[in-house]
Amino acid sequence: MPYRPIYRCFLWLLLLNCLALNASAQYFDITGNRRKVTIPFQFVRNLVIVKLKINDKGPYNFIMDTGVGFMIITDPSIVDSVYVFKNRCMKLNGFGTREADDSYITSLLNVDIPGLTGYNIQAALLKKDNLGLSNLVGIPIHGLLGYNFFSHLMVKVNFNDSTLTVYHPNDTLLFKKWDKIPITLENRKPYLLARVHLPDGCVKESKLVVDLGAGHPLSLENVADLHEIPGKCVPAILGIGINGAVSGYLSRVNEIEIGKYDIKNLISSFPQTDSLKNLLTAKRDGNLGIGILARFTVVFDYPDSAIYLKAGSNFNAPFEHDMSGLEYYAAGNDFKHIIISRVEPGSAGANVGLMEDDEIISINSKPVTEMSIEQVDDIFRSQNDRNLLLGIYRDKKYNKVIITLKRRI
Repeated sequence: MPYRPIYRCFLWLLLLNCLALNASAQYFDITGNRRKVTIPFQFVRNLVIVKLKINDKGPYNFIMDTGVGFMIITDPSIVDSVYVFKNRCMKLNGFGTREADDSYITSLLNVDIPGLTGYNIQAALLKKDNLGLSNLVGIPIHGLLGYNFFSHLMVKVNFNDSTLTVYHPNDTLLFKKWDKIPITLENRKPYLLARVHLPDGCVKESKLVVDLGAGHPLSLENVADLHEIPGKCVPAILGIGINGAVSGYLSRVNEIEIGKYDIKNLISSFPQTDSLKNLLTAKRDGNLGIGILARFTVVFDYPDSAIYLKAGSNFNAPFEHDMSGLEYYAAGNDFKHIIISRVEPGSAGANVGLMEDDEIISINSKPVTEMSIEQVDDIFRSQNDRNLLLGIYRDKKYNKVIITLKRRI
């Protein structure tokens, strides 16, 4: 499987402020006497997506996300078909600058993941799909699966063959030669300690959320608060949170030490303080995302407060970022229309006059309808100084422009 380093964080959902849900009673376990269960997943735009059924309807696409405390149904349109009873209202908090969104608590759900049995599973149901995850990912997305999937099991995430393998928590000897990293579980999210080397020579002992639902490699929150962002950086919309867009900066840090592993010259996000105002969570320094995790095979072992890491073949691959300055999403019923949502000032896209709401029709004469949104991503971060011929639709007219990619970080 080729490595797809998407550094724009498409999903930042770190807090479900819902005391009405009983966290300890919700969990999954292996059905019958099996020793393990293997579940295939799709790896799309740096997100792990599994299929499941709810109340015998589906299948539905859910993002595996260790950064959320409970199962969340983000697409309210599925409610009628699965006959979900909405019990009570509550507030969802997370990244973004808007006030907390209203949502419902569902009745108990029958969540069917082959080989697993769910016990007392409830979900938060968004009243409105403000995240637009389907457009960001380019396939239908119906929700998020978080803490209650991981709480009673060992879960191995293998990015090489796109599988989750679920074990009983007493099978730790299977991973005795791997690097075991202690974690703490706070507010139903896993945290580890890592050493971050900043360009000014400062080394910070950092408490980071281990976030399988964040597409970036690293996000450092307190560094931004201390005005210590490295000099060579670009402003960016870092992603979409439960409370709106997450703004901040992108730059590089020299190194991060996680257990025995040193990862060098990596890209980091630095969210601005306003995007963090709704977070009421444990004290922490940032967020370790899938841009780093996907360089390993990872085992989450919540029962033993640990994760296990084994370096993958892509461990030393360079970190690259988009070189076009374009942010875009997939639109239409088939998600085959690529619409520009933002153009970074001074970027390659801005230099040729591209604008918000322009539609990219073709790249080097190949229609984007014949590409996935990931293939478009790959092209736009492929090579510094590469020239691309873009077909653009604007104001009911077709135009062609030549864009020259520029490495910005």
